[in-house]
Amino acid sequence: MNKKLVSLVLRHMFLAFLAFLWLIPIVWLLVTSFSAYKGINTMHFFPESFSIDNYVQLFARPDTVANYPSWFKNSMIIGVFTCIISTSFVLMVSYAFSCMRFKARKTLMSFSIILDMFPGVLSMIAVYFVMKLLGLTNSIVGLVVIYSAGSGLGYLICKGFFDTIPVSLRESARLEGASEFIIFTRIIIPLSKPIIVYTVINSFLSPWMDFVMAKLMIRSKNPCDWTMAMGLFNLVQKSLVGDYFSVFCAGGIIVAIPISILFLIMQRFYIEGITGGAVKG
Repeated sequence: MNKKLVSLVLRHMFLAFLAFLWLIPIVWLLVTSFSAYKGINTMHFFPESFSIDNYVQLFARPDTVANYPSWFKNSMIIGVFTCIISTSFVLMVSYAFSCMRFKARKTLMSFSIILDMFPGVLSMIAVYFVMKLLGLTNSIVGLVVIYSAGSGLGYLICKGFFDTIPVSLRESARLEGASEFIIFTRIIIPLSKPIIVYTVINSFLSPWMDFVMAKLMIRSKNPCDWTMAMGLFNLVQKSLVGDYFSVFCAGGIIVAIPISILFLIMQRFYIEGITGGAVKG
């Protein structure tokens, strides 16, 4: 019994130590965002004086360097529309591969998995030139198209969830004369809240946090056209970091708020999906 107790205490101490290390940069980012000193202060972990001026500057005093309201608006538009389109694509593709039978189905599934494993970074130049020919560079629409276009290839996890839904439910609905659209919207979707929540969160996170593709596609020098990742990265350039680092930390905190809100909202539906799926079935 003593050995088990010691082992349990040691495991929890180790996990607590790892959690402490993980929280250090987050706490430092938070306290620095309230610092009255605008630059990087490496002499003290906690600021010598506190102020909310960094947050006020973000939203109330945007300038030619830190135009946070425009960055937030652009990223939110891209994230919301990409989330809606990508989630729709993933659910439809997953339903087709899981619940429908057609020629070359397995071949298409294998091809899609292999294609999805292809590193997206290697195709970025080709994507840029295609979008340039279409006149969609330097635009929010172009980024939404890029983030959404290949989302259906990530169907595998969602399809695995659809495979667990009893086939008898679909067969009964077909006997009653229901179409595939009715089966998909009235039977499959209500029983799939957990995987829909997973898909929604992932579809929103990718464009919300992405920097590389946004930097490649948005070539404008006007900060009003940038996304949050581009704008915040610009604040830590060598020539600006001395005057905007605390503002950068405040922006980093604000970036996490929509993600946290989305998760808290979706968590309720996640629980409802787990507890209510069997009843609806």
